[in-house]
Amino acid sequence: MAVFLFAMKLMSEGLQKFAGSKMRHWLSKITGKPLSGILAGAGVTAAIQSSTATTVMVVGFAGAGLLTLGGAVAVVMGANIGTTITAWIIALFGLGGGASDGISFSLPMLLGTISLFFIFSKKSKMQYLGQTIIGLCLLLVGMELLESAIPALSDDVVHTISTWSHWGFWSVLLFIVVGAILTIILQTSAAMTAVILLMASQGWIEFPMALALVMGQNLGTTLTAQVVAMTTGTTGKRAARAHLVFNVAGVLFCLVLFSPICNGIMGLTRITDDLTDPLNQQRYPLAITIFHTFFNVGTTVILAFFIPQIVKIVEWMVPDKKEEGEEEFRLTYIEPNLLSTAELNLQSAKSEIEEFSKRVLRMYTFLPGLRTAKDDEEFDAIMQRVAKYESITDRMEMEISKFLTRVASGDVSEHASERVSTMLRIIDNLESIGDTVYQIAMTRQTKREDAVHFDAGLNANLAHMSELVQKALDVMDRNLHDYDHVDLDAAYAAEHEINAYRNRLRAQHLDALKLGVYDYAIGNAYSSLYALYEKLGDYVINVSEAIDGSRKHTED
Repeated sequence: MAVFLFAMKLMSEGLQKFAGSKMRHWLSKITGKPLSGILAGAGVTAAIQSSTATTVMVVGFAGAGLLTLGGAVAVVMGANIGTTITAWIIALFGLGGGASDGISFSLPMLLGTISLFFIFSKKSKMQYLGQTIIGLCLLLVGMELLESAIPALSDDVVHTISTWSHWGFWSVLLFIVVGAILTIILQTSAAMTAVILLMASQGWIEFPMALALVMGQNLGTTLTAQVVAMTTGTTGKRAARAHLVFNVAGVLFCLVLFSPICNGIMGLTRITDDLTDPLNQQRYPLAITIFHTFFNVGTTVILAFFIPQIVKIVEWMVPDKKEEGEEEFRLTYIEPNLLSTAELNLQSAKSEIEEFSKRVLRMYTFLPGLRTAKDDEEFDAIMQRVAKYESITDRMEMEISKFLTRVASGDVSEHASERVSTMLRIIDNLESIGDTVYQIAMTRQTKREDAVHFDAGLNANLAHMSELVQKALDVMDRNLHDYDHVDLDAAYAAEHEINAYRNRLRAQHLDALKLGVYDYAIGNAYSSLYALYEKLGDYVINVSEAIDGSRKHTED
């Protein structure tokens, strides 16, 4: 089992790194059209060999606003179809060889030899493909080891298990519960599929009970999404509930037609209830895989017509909460539990950084109010908001950095590692922007406390400098939304205007001091403010340069 689980992890991670960025793009582009969502879910799950990973991504993307709830439901449906690929691999290649026939390890050895050509390639993409092929080899080897290591059960044990199968409909319900519990324990539906196929091929359970275990497996695999959703917002929780509702509805629908479906597959594959018949034991894995595919495809085709109703159900299950105040700290998009698919988490981090930028821009808009405040009460209220936002930016920088560091510490591709470095530079400068805004506010407070007053000319100069910085912030915010099309020319133009105007103000200030136009206290406060605005502009341009540097490196 250890070899099998390691093989699944190796194969899944290899595929995620081989096509991770493309899968992020596919999923993020899914609209509310059911067919596109189902196909995307099936394709991604078949590629990464993990319906759990796909479902976790869906919950995260829904929470990040990258997927509508209807689109998320469609992708989850497709994920159930994609997960049947694992069962077919096991049924066709992983069972029934036997060590004595001399060919049980021939296919893994052949695939392993082929993988060497990719492993030693200079291109990282090919190395990831080689890792995937080795994962597939170990998957087949793990199945062979499992099959050969399973002990023969005593007659008493077989009799006990068979007794559980003689309670009619209650037996079906019992095995559904057992299948769900075992899947929760194993934390992977692929491993549970292997266990079910092995139990059936060894003659431990009757065919109908194996089908009940398959249905229970589909219920058990929903737990991970529910756990991940605990840390998400309303939409993410609803996406996880939709996964549960869909699978429960599929099981209920299948229970109504259980006997006809079971008899139909038994007739199609020509198997009987005789557990001691070797021919039956050989045909059981294929028959169970057919049911697994029929169950997932059938329920998806039927329930796809009821996506709007499923959406309404989960909206009722997870009602809208009263929106939290805009000045409360919370990470909107990052879900720490998504680290099991680290290669696919960068989109959530990018969305969180965009939210970080919005917070910083919002914080900046408080500054003019400090100059125009009519009384101390209004001034103090604005200062409290600035201080609260400064605390939020500090915490956001810390939490996003912690998340990105954990992502980078995993087994990620070179491109993903470079993107993490870029994001770390970006959030460091965004936090510095927040600090600088707070310093400007504190300078204003000191000026007020010392009863230092600017004339109309100085106020106009600082207002114009503030407008230039606002322009630079707007360019920065636009660039953060599309790393592939960063407008560095506009960013540099805004930075040049800030620097040029700062130089002009500094020259005028020195002349004013020489001529005694204003005293030292006024001059000190004035020069501190325009210098802080210019310093803020430096951090702004650093953000766009970090994005552009990442883009150029990727293109090279």
